Amino acid sequence: MQRSDSEQPAKRPRCDGSPRTPPNTPARTDKYPLLELHPDHRTWDPEQVCSYLQSCGFEKSGLLKNFRENKITGSLLPFLDESLLENLGVSSLEDRKKLLNYIRQLSQTQAEPMKVINDPIHGHIELHPLLIRIIDTPQFQRLRYIKQLGGGYYVFPGASHNRFEHSLGVGYLAGCLVRELCDKQPELQISERDMLCVQIAGLCHDLGHGPFSHMFDGRFIPLARPEVKWTHEQGSVQMFEYLVNSNGLRTVMEQYGLIPEEDICFIKEQIAGPLESPAKDSLWPYKGRPEEKSFLYEIVANKRNGIDVDKWDYFARDCHHLGIQNNFDYKRFLKFVRVCEVDNRKHICTRDKEVGNLYDMFHTRNSLHRRAYQHKYILISSGPELEGYKNYEHLPKQVADAKPLEMFLEAELKAEDFIVDVINMDYGMEDKNPIDHVRFYCKSHPYKAIMITKDQVSQLLPERFADQLIRVYCKKMDSKSIYAAKQHFVHWCAISDFTKPQDGDIVAPLITPQKPEWRPRPVHPT
Repeated sequence: MQRSDSEQPAKRPRCDGSPRTPPNTPARTDKYPLLELHPDHRTWDPEQVCSYLQSCGFEKSGLLKNFRENKITGSLLPFLDESLLENLGVSSLEDRKKLLNYIRQLSQTQAEPMKVINDPIHGHIELHPLLIRIIDTPQFQRLRYIKQLGGGYYVFPGASHNRFEHSLGVGYLAGCLVRELCDKQPELQISERDMLCVQIAGLCHDLGHGPFSHMFDGRFIPLARPEVKWTHEQGSVQMFEYLVNSNGLRTVMEQYGLIPEEDICFIKEQIAGPLESPAKDSLWPYKGRPEEKSFLYEIVANKRNGIDVDKWDYFARDCHHLGIQNNFDYKRFLKFVRVCEVDNRKHICTRDKEVGNLYDMFHTRNSLHRRAYQHKYILISSGPELEGYKNYEHLPKQVADAKPLEMFLEAELKAEDFIVDVINMDYGMEDKNPIDHVRFYCKSHPYKAIMITKDQVSQLLPERFADQLIRVYCKKMDSKSIYAAKQHFVHWCAISDFTKPQDGDIVAPLITPQKPEWRPRPVHPT
């Protein structure tokens, strides 16, 4: 059956270069001939773009002049949104919708195929061709050889995964979240440029990790370069800049519609936060995107409350490889995510009924730290390897001085025989409750942000959100020294008013009864 005129597919420039008139376009009456257009719109220069606009019926001289002056090339067309078109002189809402429809037809017929990767966590994921160009660089490929959990692999044999696959997952999830917001709330005017930049930031957020991941910036750098306050986020920003420049990717980014001067800054800000201290009279510290798009900075690395796609991926990926149950379902979170205004700024919010799931998410984070990330995988040794372990300088002397006088110990121990490691455990915001920095919305009022206090959720939630673990390592390996070290440690805990060590009654049965609070409570028969 022959299609009616309204059913005919959108026509494109002919392969021989001669233009075709787009559907429903009025006949041209101007005296200037149309330019021959290459079938791939990404190759068009500003004059060819203007010729295409004319063929679509957009012949106002002011509009064409603005497109020429702003050097709008064919590769930029898919990244234009209503706001940008209005700034370029397309004043009518109907005309903007009409032009966006023509641009969408161009993109659909000339879209470069996405690369499909089978990920063990997220299944078959699609990645934009520009992301593939970044992935194929030597700077990104080095992530294949950096263990995600550092030395944890020596304890958990399944934890052999690397920063490479985690970065792919974060780039994918960043795209999932930003597209969800774009589809649900068109009024946010999230452009294709925005979405691509968010995906690149997710992909490149861990470029700066060194060998053994957090062991490098948390343990090695403070000892090797104590004068440098360095983080892997700063390293990621520097490595991304190097990756782009050394592989000639600025031109490639332009071909995919990005504006390197703005978008590289935006990508780096998403990874590390504001790159410069804001001016005194400025309340908005970022330069890559205006304040109206503040929510975009909460997707990859959320400085506001820690709920971001980086955590979503490593929760699922680390639990999978560690053999630990993951209690947080990011797919459910995506179903309820939306942007609301809070104190005149747009933030990512979720449904009120999801508050319990978010507490579970942070509990999962804490459990992973206790069970895996902070595992005691460094062996007790008399060699120099323990010297590199982070310690509080005054604590080894305190342990050495805590010799129980009422006991005879066959080994004399000094401060240099001990390493004391203090590990801070929290929900990601030191002693603060991160949920206090999350805003929610109700089903009946999806645009109004509300706060939900801990007392409104459950009486079973933690009273405190920070804790400390103290580990003492003895460098001497003989049995007499190890026995003495255990007595020193338990006695130190007693006189420092710490909690009783879990094995205190076993390793120091003569010391623990001396502290009344540590004595076993009598069990009364019922």
